Amino acid sequence: MHKILTMAFCLLCSASASIAAAPEQAVSDEQEQFTLRNIVDGKYSPEYIYGVNPLNDGVSYSQLSSDGKQITRSSFRTGKQTGVIFDVSNVRSEVNLDRIDGYIMSPDEKKILIKTQTKKIYRRTDTAVYYIYDVASRIMVPLSESGPQTSPLFSPDGNVVAFARDNNLFVVKLLFNNAETQVTKDGKRNEIINGIPDWVNEEEFSTARSFDFTADSKVLCWIRYDESRVPVYDMQMWKGQYPRLDENDQYPTDYSYKYPIAGEQNATVTVHSFELKSRVTRQLDVPLDADGYIPRIIATSDPTKLAVVTLNRHQDQMNLYMVNPLSCTARLAVKETNERYLREAAYTGLRFYNDGFVMLSERSGYQHLYWYNLNGQLLRTVTKGDFEVSTFYGYDPATQSFYYASHEEGPLKTAVYRTDRKGTVTRLSTESGQNSAIFSKSLKYYMNIWSDLKTPPVTTLRDANGKCLATLVDNADLKKRVDAVSGQRELFSFTTADGVVLNGWMVKPRNFDPSKRYPVLMYQYSGPGSQEVKDGWGSGFMSGLVFESYLAAQGYIFVCVDGRGTGARGADFEKCTYLRLGDLESHDQVETAIWLGQQPYVDKDRIGIWGWSFGGFNTLMSMSEGRPVFRCGVAVAAPSNWRYYDTVYTERFMRTPQENENYNTISPIGRADKLSGELLLIHGTADDNVHFRNCAEVSEAYVQANKQFQMQVYTNRNHFILGGNTRNHLMTRIVDFFNEKMK
Repeated sequence: MHKILTMAFCLLCSASASIAAAPEQAVSDEQEQFTLRNIVDGKYSPEYIYGVNPLNDGVSYSQLSSDGKQITRSSFRTGKQTGVIFDVSNVRSEVNLDRIDGYIMSPDEKKILIKTQTKKIYRRTDTAVYYIYDVASRIMVPLSESGPQTSPLFSPDGNVVAFARDNNLFVVKLLFNNAETQVTKDGKRNEIINGIPDWVNEEEFSTARSFDFTADSKVLCWIRYDESRVPVYDMQMWKGQYPRLDENDQYPTDYSYKYPIAGEQNATVTVHSFELKSRVTRQLDVPLDADGYIPRIIATSDPTKLAVVTLNRHQDQMNLYMVNPLSCTARLAVKETNERYLREAAYTGLRFYNDGFVMLSERSGYQHLYWYNLNGQLLRTVTKGDFEVSTFYGYDPATQSFYYASHEEGPLKTAVYRTDRKGTVTRLSTESGQNSAIFSKSLKYYMNIWSDLKTPPVTTLRDANGKCLATLVDNADLKKRVDAVSGQRELFSFTTADGVVLNGWMVKPRNFDPSKRYPVLMYQYSGPGSQEVKDGWGSGFMSGLVFESYLAAQGYIFVCVDGRGTGARGADFEKCTYLRLGDLESHDQVETAIWLGQQPYVDKDRIGIWGWSFGGFNTLMSMSEGRPVFRCGVAVAAPSNWRYYDTVYTERFMRTPQENENYNTISPIGRADKLSGELLLIHGTADDNVHFRNCAEVSEAYVQANKQFQMQVYTNRNHFILGGNTRNHLMTRIVDFFNEKMK
């Protein structure tokens, strides 16, 4: 008996020793795999539920399967698959498809537009070959046999599909043997565009379609863009390797498109209607300045009221007109003004219902929800307080309840709320951090995606009161793997010498020793209304702070601070940079570096900074602010003078160069002689957004100012600098540069 007990005890001790050793071994294995290549390749990317499309029954949603072969139906109550709506192996068609790229359901869900052969144009637009699929019969036929289509749309009754092709609009009548009618005929590349926004309207007004049907499905309305007077920008394209452009094998070619830089001519916009039965085309009488914008047209529940949103060029006045598509007359419903500029959410956040519409406005100094009837009469101020509403999810007419997300807990946190007809506010999300939602069409269920700084996204299904019904994704394995390699992650705030409180996050090495002094790398974006500092997994350049933890493992402290001009803290904090873009933003990054240098664990002589796009611009601005606090910096795809950037974005914050002399002085080029520290410039030659000219011009300014710097150019790469080994090469270049200059 004693012998048996001794043996059991030995076995137990052995097992205990194995259990104790296992985590150490796991950590060692994970640390061995914690490479830059694995980070770039997505090894530490969280799992999400992608492509959720709420269905009409109010309790289900559809999704495209990961292999692109099926459209499935799942329950909002359980997350379980309850059916298959489309299957490539079960289609009655002369066309054999291996997979599909996407789909669009008709309003009654009896037909589906099946998307194939997708080719990107710009950020939001593409061309594709679409097929009409009948759910009941499983018959699939081409939408059109005359070429690929762009941004197709079902009419409200589901009997007509409109789409764009070669800058013109077409309609296909499903009840008339899919008869195709060409609505416009004047479309021409780089001159006239019907129904699809030009580059600057697509990019800065966040839209891929500028046409809509009236509620009775009888009239198609659209915006016509005359860009014939807009200056052309040419980008030279080389052969390259990924992708390989063989047409450029002997000589490079030019890609030419219309791009209005600040102060130059925009496209002239007008609104038109086409009556499907009579085929009569009309131009609608919409009051608009000669240089004004029309960022949205939206059909309302009343077929005699097409909502048309206009902006003046300064973007400090928005008019919402109700326009009759047949009589062509317009009536002003809402006029919204701001002493500086209107946020994009004023029109992107518009949602129309049978008895009214919801609008996001910052008229109180904070962004809140307002409820109007279709005549433009304000019926209710839905939310109020010294906090910002970030997202509107839906309105329930039966209970007169509104569902939304806001920063009521503070700018670093977001929660999901409901407010009812009495104004009673109920918080639906339960965990503190970052919460977002996808609601069922009935608003009786929703998918909640929650994370905080140290917890990857957890996706749950909940009822309208916030009760958790099921957990779909918890990313628990990812959390364990990241926890095994991550640095010490924390949120902090400090007060600058100017008395401004700024928020930040910090990543320290796992074995952080407060008695040592560490080099610091600062990452930021800093653009108007942006937010990098949140109590959420999305923090950091690649989310989860994994890239930052990779460098923390090499002995760095990584810091990000949102300076003035960033979002979630009200209009005054965000808009104090007006007309001086880059001045206060760079000042606050320098203040951050000075504050860090005063901490006992920071080596003030080894502080670096980097950023991408606006973050690259602010890196250059911060390194030439006048106080030489940065040893080195990396600027990726950086604007170097706002004179080179587009009209809509730039003039929203700076007005035109003709009106504002700060274009010349508050810019990296204007400050070239003040550049301090080692610099690496990185840019793609085919960046259609921040043109390579920004890099070329600022590099010349540094040459003439006798400032030494390094440069990395990526052939045929756009603003995202992706393709093949490109992103891995880029991130390795950045890490090697910092290691060379900081250690």
